[in-house]
Amino acid sequence: MYGLLNGVRVIEGASFIAAPFCALSLAQLGAEVIRFDTVGGGPDFHRWPRDPSGASFYWEGLNRSKKSIAINLADPRGRELAAALVTAPGEGGGIFVTNYPVTGFLSHDRLAARRADLITARIMGHADGGNAVDYTVNSAMGIPMMTGPADHPNIPVNHVLPAWDLLTGSTAATSVLAALISRRATGLGQEIRVPLSDVAAATLGTLGQVAEVLVTGRDRPKIGNDLFGAFGRDFVTGDGRRLMIVAITSRQWSGLVEALNIEAGVATLEAELGVSFAVDEGLRYEHRDRLGALVEHAVSTRSATHLATRLDEAGACWGPYRTLSEAVAIEKPFLPEGGLFTDVDHVSGHTYPTPGYAASFLGLQRHAPVRAPKLGEHTEEVLASVLAMPSHEIATLHDSGIVQSSGAHA
Repeated sequence: MYGLLNGVRVIEGASFIAAPFCALSLAQLGAEVIRFDTVGGGPDFHRWPRDPSGASFYWEGLNRSKKSIAINLADPRGRELAAALVTAPGEGGGIFVTNYPVTGFLSHDRLAARRADLITARIMGHADGGNAVDYTVNSAMGIPMMTGPADHPNIPVNHVLPAWDLLTGSTAATSVLAALISRRATGLGQEIRVPLSDVAAATLGTLGQVAEVLVTGRDRPKIGNDLFGAFGRDFVTGDGRRLMIVAITSRQWSGLVEALNIEAGVATLEAELGVSFAVDEGLRYEHRDRLGALVEHAVSTRSATHLATRLDEAGACWGPYRTLSEAVAIEKPFLPEGGLFTDVDHVSGHTYPTPGYAASFLGLQRHAPVRAPKLGEHTEEVLASVLAMPSHEIATLHDSGIVQSSGAHA
């Protein structure tokens, strides 16, 4: 965590990945993020992965460094309380991150009538309000039809990383900061709508893939583990380890050739084809099968340890294939000396390494992450500090079941 957004208060009414990830990013930069959760937890409160008792590691991860107030949103008095929190006064307040529908009691227009400079970041499936999640957006955009073995062209392959959720959350966080800067200059608030499908479409356009299909009239085929447009794929070492070897730049290519001592074979192939692989990564892709055979033979006759040394010395680009459990035990970002992960005692009862904000602000200390809250852990604190509610009114809300504190969920 960093203290760059100290004094900024964000109210989050959201579930699943994109919107909570947006608010998490702001919390890790120092904003006070207050979640209003439904009594008993929202639809992602027990989502996998979770421990044998049912505690969600997923929820713990996405909601660290936040505060929680538990509200009965089925009751009109609870919905009024949520709206009051979003529109509470204060220079750094009036920022709302949500994936609730455009219409309803949390519509921007209704809330802005109570606070004109309100900033709302609304995560959506589709721009027209249609329902979507990362997997359905990904399938509709054609990514699974480009992914997987070349000999199964009509079988889609999904991926396990919710890329559009994460990119949408990051886009929303950036947009909130831009809106905050604008509000400080103009005094005006605004609603920001960030649909998953728009983020996905814009990304494919930015990467040239939309132009590719429109100009050529052809979809990109499945190519297995090959890197599109340059040289790169997985190779098996002499002792049975698997490495991903990539050569996009000229320097990476020359380093690979040097490390594997395949200069003669590459020169012979270049002479035969009348090309230079050193100057055009596209040629390396076009002739990847023949180049791959040279690299495959060289890798298969050497141990992984020998190759690691040689590839590093030559400045080649490569990486080993590992399971996540293997990576957690050995990869630098996960280790204490990396400074990114810190052991944290979580509400699930487990202590495990937990990441702080991924970027490093040189000259500033990255503070250790704060665990996710218990459901309703900050109910009394938030009502008193944000809404200036006296203790007897808070007690009445408790007694009537409009709010709950963590004591009911501990």
